[in-house]
Amino acid sequence: MSLRISTAPHMHNPLTTQRLMQYVFIALLPTAAVGVYAFGFPALAVLLISMATAVLCEFLWQKIAKQPVRINDFSALVTGLILGLNLPSTAPWWMAMIGSAFAILIVKQLFGGLGDNFLNPALAARAVLLASWPVHMTASAYVNPTYFQAGVDAVATATPLASKSASIVQLLLGQVPGTIGEVCKAAILAGFLFLVITGTISWRIPVIMTGSVFLFTLLIGGVTPEAALIATLSGGVLFGAVFMATDYVTSPITPWGQVIYACGAGLIIVLIRQFGSYPEGVTYGILLMNIATPLIDRFLPRKIYGYKKEAKKA
Repeated sequence: MSLRISTAPHMHNPLTTQRLMQYVFIALLPTAAVGVYAFGFPALAVLLISMATAVLCEFLWQKIAKQPVRINDFSALVTGLILGLNLPSTAPWWMAMIGSAFAILIVKQLFGGLGDNFLNPALAARAVLLASWPVHMTASAYVNPTYFQAGVDAVATATPLASKSASIVQLLLGQVPGTIGEVCKAAILAGFLFLVITGTISWRIPVIMTGSVFLFTLLIGGVTPEAALIATLSGGVLFGAVFMATDYVTSPITPWGQVIYACGAGLIIVLIRQFGSYPEGVTYGILLMNIATPLIDRFLPRKIYGYKKEAKKA
């Protein structure tokens, strides 16, 4: 094999890690704003505590380990915000702190820091919180009843999956109970468009993952297309597909790898919803495919730049 490297100048890409994380943070602001409006000050407190804890834990770890302090790359801030948006507004302050500390110290830093973690930190922390304090994690009380539709049961679960009265319009506008960041699908879609337009993420994983949930709900659940669409818009499918499944570190590199990854996550979500005791499966669907990502990349290797194919012998 021969590797050819051209001389300068080389192409410069302005999308640094800091810039990418800033774009993700901006994309999360609409859904965070709707969540705070819908749930009030408790939601804002959860988000602020989660973000502050994440940044502080990363700062302290890097100081103690005598590493360069990189909290200005926005990655810890984004992790804290995503985790906070995955919590109900009724989550106690200590739960937000434990979740953020676990995400940064255990899932991220113990494995080498940004770029070396094999699980999405915020999602892994959510799974631990869900297993440890299920009652707190499935609470869906809200403090602004006028924002929600009176016909939707707001105290059933952390997702509106059990709310059969929820319409597509209510789901899009966020007039349903849920975690802070998952209620308003229109705000999530606005963030998705921003990330695609700025080149921060590809459309592939979010579109294929949500499409897979819709298709497998039709095939496995045996429901109508409208019911399958409502199921796809319910819970954290859209939020997970846009902001967590697209994590660079824990998702495949190749286009076909991303297709397999997204379809696998969609299938697992539907299987958990249909046959599991837990009404939502987004957390485990994405985490299981995070674990499968190295295997997918191994069997679908990228084209090596600079490699010259040998001419076939006649």
